[in-house]
Amino acid sequence: MTDGTQGEDRRRAGLEKMAEVYGWDPEAVGAATGDFMDLTIEHLFGAVWQRGVLDLRERRLVLVALLVGMGLHDVAELQIDAGLRQGDLRAEDVRELVVFLAHYAGWPRGAKLYTATEEIIRRHESGAARG
Repeated sequence: MTDGTQGEDRRRAGLEKMAEVYGWDPEAVGAATGDFMDLTIEHLFGAVWQRGVLDLRERRLVLVALLVGMGLHDVAELQIDAGLRQGDLRAEDVRELVVFLAHYAGWPRGAKLYTATEEIIRRHESGAARG
């Protein structure tokens, strides 16, 4: 998908942003191949996540809220885990987010998020977080 120097620069920027957001290198784990991943790296992370209006923490909070509202808890949990690991979310941020989202996304979704986030927080506090 990369075309020329500009495309290579966007790909490099996208890979760097993915590493910042998730704490892992998609190329190192073999997850950076194919058209879907090219678009994810070069457009989503190389352009959209690079925009300077919202910082990483704000983007992550908005994304978690959207994912919870859509019922995509597994992806929300991935973002929460990465946010705690990368240091742009704290346990108290996540707990407050659960309380807030339960009132807007629905109590059952909030309860499910509560259970999952408490487990993620426990892992991080015990030093057993993914990495």
